[in-house]
Amino acid sequence: MPHTHLHHAVRLEFGADSLASINLSGAAFSGDWLWLVGDESAAVELLQRREPVEGEILRYVQAHSFPLSTVLDLAGEPDDEADLEGMAVCDGWLWLVGSHGLKRKNAKAEKDDIANAKRLTRIELDGNRRLLARIPIETSSDGTPSLVREAVDGRRALRLKGGVERNALMDLLADDPHVAPFLAIPGKDNGFDIEGLAVDGHRLLLGLRGPVLRGWTLLLETAVEPQGQWLRLVPLDGEGTLLKKHFLQLGGLGVRDLHFDGDDLFILAGPTMVLDGDIRLFRWTDARSTLKNNRQTVRFEHAFVDPVDLPHTPGHDRAEAFCEVPAGLVPGLSNWLVLYDAPGSQRRPAEHVVLGDLLRRD
Repeated sequence: MPHTHLHHAVRLEFGADSLASINLSGAAFSGDWLWLVGDESAAVELLQRREPVEGEILRYVQAHSFPLSTVLDLAGEPDDEADLEGMAVCDGWLWLVGSHGLKRKNAKAEKDDIANAKRLTRIELDGNRRLLARIPIETSSDGTPSLVREAVDGRRALRLKGGVERNALMDLLADDPHVAPFLAIPGKDNGFDIEGLAVDGHRLLLGLRGPVLRGWTLLLETAVEPQGQWLRLVPLDGEGTLLKKHFLQLGGLGVRDLHFDGDDLFILAGPTMVLDGDIRLFRWTDARSTLKNNRQTVRFEHAFVDPVDLPHTPGHDRAEAFCEVPAGLVPGLSNWLVLYDAPGSQRRPAEHVVLGDLLRRD
């Protein structure tokens, strides 16, 4: 496990119109380039590595923004929030997943009690939240990556078949005895809420922030393949299994992000709902082999390496995204980037600038 925590070691500079800087929820590298998403927009940001300016170890500056509507046929309107929570780069594809969950209106200080009570009865579903997609990454002659609707080699951007309210994943879960009761509950109320994504070929792992059931966190395993104009769910095995469930003992915490490192799966975990509290990084050793050889549709996993605690403050600095830094960018055996939602003032040294951390295994 990483054991050295380098605070404010990464500087991210965004354009004035970027919505992602204060609600970062996903990160992935392509060489010297960094892909980022926030959970209050429907776009992917591309940042380029630049020379450090304030003593940080790494510095990235926004180079381009890719609205999802330019590369995908979305279920909702172009500006409808996608609540992007998981991202992964694998085999030349950028994978994305939205929370898929409902949201409840919150009380506001400027409203009176009657108005706020009414707001708390309102449950909504933004048009693009139920999104699971993969988009081709195409690299130009100068090494700049970009997201495209169709690549020169014929690869096409596709999303899981479905519309605003339903897609193939939600239909699959509609009768599940563990998940179905929570599909109509907003994510911030311990309802259904996807926040992590890890990809292994056509096999996907979806980590849930909620529901957490008697302290057990759910990791959903499924698989997709392109069929016509859509991604479609396909069997995980020769018996036609479309879903496997892994219950993880993370001390009552929910998944915030997932990332494969070789055969191991790293799990960023934090409080469910709107709670503040411990945020930890867990390591599931040999997870890839375990998943590949597993023949059970439901299993329980509690053998994790001692977790690493990450900093947090009440209402701020919630670690929401992490990924491995490519070899050679930073000295050390292994380095991990950690980014935070709702960054506090110490993480915002200038307008449109936020600071992330590095975890190092020397």
